[in-house]
Amino acid sequence: MAAADVEISKTDQSLRSMKLSGHVGFDSLPNQLVNKSVQNGFVFNIMCIGETGLGKSTLMDTLFNTSFESQPSPHTLPNVKLKSHTYQLQEKSVRLKLTICDTVGYGDQINKDDSFKAVVDYIDSQFESYLQEELKIKRSLSTCHDSRIHICLYFICPTGHGLKSLDLVCMKKLDTKVNIIPIIAKADTISKTELQRFKAKINQELSTNGVQIYQFPTDDETVAEVNVSMNTHVPFAVVGSTEFVRIGNKTVRARQYPWGTVQVDNETHCDFVKLREMLIRTNMEDMREKTHTKHYELYRQKRLEQMGFSDVDRDNKPVSFQQTFEAKRSNHMAELQGKEDEMRQMFVLRVKEKEAELKENEKELHAKFDKLKKDHAEDKRKLEESRKKLEEDFVEFSRRKAQMTASHHTLTLGKKNKK
Repeated sequence: MAAADVEISKTDQSLRSMKLSGHVGFDSLPNQLVNKSVQNGFVFNIMCIGETGLGKSTLMDTLFNTSFESQPSPHTLPNVKLKSHTYQLQEKSVRLKLTICDTVGYGDQINKDDSFKAVVDYIDSQFESYLQEELKIKRSLSTCHDSRIHICLYFICPTGHGLKSLDLVCMKKLDTKVNIIPIIAKADTISKTELQRFKAKINQELSTNGVQIYQFPTDDETVAEVNVSMNTHVPFAVVGSTEFVRIGNKTVRARQYPWGTVQVDNETHCDFVKLREMLIRTNMEDMREKTHTKHYELYRQKRLEQMGFSDVDRDNKPVSFQQTFEAKRSNHMAELQGKEDEMRQMFVLRVKEKEAELKENEKELHAKFDKLKKDHAEDKRKLEESRKKLEEDFVEFSRRKAQMTASHHTLTLGKKNKK
């Protein structure tokens, strides 16, 4: 045990319970915390995963009793795209910055092997953004927008036959990165008997494949009883609607069919009220805390280990972040120096090779020059010989011409004398 741990243990053992003789005032700390939190406002980020047309946008409108005016998604996208929209909501004095992230085109492709990859990359990118903000010298975590996903609502198609392979693969990839609550969408399309069998089938397949979904906390006595009960209702079978129908003396949100009316807020018709109670009114802060203390910490640990940081050295002794940084810096500088030396040697080698190549080319050029010079001298000699021969031929020709001229003149004079 380290010396610091021993010191802390001694301090804990030396603590004594004291009685106050009068009111001091630190019992107002919870109120101070509440006031500060209300003043700063809250952030909550929801991701909705499911096939196009399962009513994700309608359920969000129903949950927060407003219209986010989302656009319908096409079925013809070649890849899955994630679109997030942030809204500023206020209820009484509490402000909530709500971000809703939708998976557009999820499950619409013929080849669904990589449908979950875009979702995983998006969640990791939000963790990475927060980690980079933490690693800055001048941090502003209190003012930066926390875009980490706090809850993932996974919408299951109400087939009644269990989960699809894509559902199991995606939830298995995400259960260590985000809190997952499975939801049976458009639950009014199947009967209650089929719905109960469908829920049991889903829970069995999740358990068989080792998929860890979000469990409502039971360690808080104030909500333990209701959370234990609600954990048995997962996955929630929900119905969403923004239309109001008058039933008796009340106007309620409902969906009307030729055979009757399905009331959204009626717990005997669907689990919407249970979902809203668990998601917003009871466990929202726990989801935010689990995201930071569990999922983000796991991502942070893996990333720092990838960077080469560790809490202990090779001898399993504690090591500080600064020591690790200095060691990595020394190794990095040594690697840079080694690369610099290697590049310098490579440069010198290439210079030598280039010099040898240039010398060889120079030698070849000199040889070519000598050959050309020799050929030129030979051509000049031959030309000179030809010139001399031509001059001799010209002299001979001139001599013979003069001789011929003289002979012709003599013959002409002889003919004249005879006459």
